[in-house]
Amino acid sequence: MTTESLASDTQALVSDGIPPWQDFMIPVLKVLSDGKPRKRRELIIEVQDVLGILDEQRSVLLNSGQSKVENRVGWAISDLTTAGAIYRPVRGISEITDLGRTLLAKYLGGLNRSDLETIDVYRNHQPRRRPETAPRAANALEAAEDILSPLEQIEAGMNLLHAEVSSTLIERLRASDPAFFEQAVVDLLLKMGYGGAEQRGRRIGGTGDGGVDGVIDQDALGLDQVYVQAKRYGKGNNVGREAIQSFVGALHGIGATRGVFITTSTFTSGAREYANAVQSRVILIDESRLTALMIKYRVGVQVKQCYEVVELDEDFFE
Repeated sequence: MTTESLASDTQALVSDGIPPWQDFMIPVLKVLSDGKPRKRRELIIEVQDVLGILDEQRSVLLNSGQSKVENRVGWAISDLTTAGAIYRPVRGISEITDLGRTLLAKYLGGLNRSDLETIDVYRNHQPRRRPETAPRAANALEAAEDILSPLEQIEAGMNLLHAEVSSTLIERLRASDPAFFEQAVVDLLLKMGYGGAEQRGRRIGGTGDGGVDGVIDQDALGLDQVYVQAKRYGKGNNVGREAIQSFVGALHGIGATRGVFITTSTFTSGAREYANAVQSRVILIDESRLTALMIKYRVGVQVKQCYEVVELDEDFFE
């Protein structure tokens, strides 16, 4: 992971206008400053209202499926609790402390992690900072920490790793022979669950294939079938409307109504418009979606290492 790629990925993650997680700390303290205890969910909603977070921003999700805004507010609450600015008298309830009121008055314009690190209990709780052996990389990582919550930092790193693997996948697929690529896309669809438990699917590409490269039987008798077209094109050699018309014609010729057209390049706007307009159900999968699906369903890739994200088990302490 390079410094440049980390900075670029961080910038992409903040393009939605959602404030960095540290910017939620003062609003959290403001909401609690009336002395009223609040449930976590209630507190998160009120903080969003105070900041005027738009509906479209509230609907932005992380890869884990969690709301990005709620994740950032959650980490702000967590850090304030660690510092002693928030007290939890019972599970899921937050109240402001005297320290919290002091911080609110002192840092009304904005509170960040470096301010919290002046508090002994918070500083001792945090992991040691990385050594300054690579200042440029350290600065990039610290900039990411200032903007992204810890979970988002993990996802940003995973996105970068997946991007590198995706690039290599496409290169290898483009360099493979047509038969290999045709079998690879059939394998992918089977891994995705098409073909049922019996994995009923096969490559039929080659001379006299009738314009299709593979078929997936959705039932044991093959009464319900999905046909596949696989085009191993180079970058910039995009699939046009004519190729989709030809595929739809091949589907009609064999009495089929559903097909998947997969390519290692992408599709022109004319191709997409035509696929959306025809009565036959034709799904277009371009290079980016193809590699994303291969990574998700572990086709052509393998798991190198797993990391687990843990959280406190509140039930254990009850």
